[in-house]
Amino acid sequence: MRRSVFALTILLAGTATLAAQTVSRSYSYFSIGGRTLEEIDGELARRGPQVQSTGQRHPGATRMKFSTKLTHASTDRWCAIDKVKVSVSARIILPRWVQRRRADGDTRLIWDTLSADIKRHEEFHVQIAKRHARELEQRLGRIDRRRDCAALKEKVDRVTAYVMQKHDQAQERFDRVEGKTFEDRMMRLLTYRLQQIEKGRLSK
Repeated sequence: MRRSVFALTILLAGTATLAAQTVSRSYSYFSIGGRTLEEIDGELARRGPQVQSTGQRHPGATRMKFSTKLTHASTDRWCAIDKVKVSVSARIILPRWVQRRRADGDTRLIWDTLSADIKRHEEFHVQIAKRHARELEQRLGRIDRRRDCAALKEKVDRVTAYVMQKHDQAQERFDRVEGKTFEDRMMRLLTYRLQQIEKGRLSK
């Protein structure tokens, strides 16, 4: 029986044993100016990362790379997956406001709330990717042996394409829902922050 390895790498804009996915994160930042909310909004629109799927600039983005490594065993009669490992490498791009000291307190409060929400949003994109990496790993691990390794690779490609399509749809669906609920979410977050500030004052 022979054993060998082939690897499949998928690059997405924005993407061992079973259930052992590896997710690594790195962070990079782009600087924005502005002293008012209107100026900050304009800076985000001009300087934010461009997302390939929409062609538009966003206040944050996550670039993800899925890597699938398979070890397969084969004889003259069959070829089967021996081990499979799926890993995700995510680079999260976030804004950094450089004119904080020159802005008033209300603007700083709103920025802190918005900045935290942007980071939470991008981190959730990574969680979506991790969930689909787990699914891909499990589906690949369940593939039955094939008559030869070419047939096995064809099946691997089909399964991978299916899961990656599900992944893209889940990411797009998340963005749509977040976009629709943005204003309500910001109001709730701002109200909560104001309440926490007020509690801090009363406790002193």
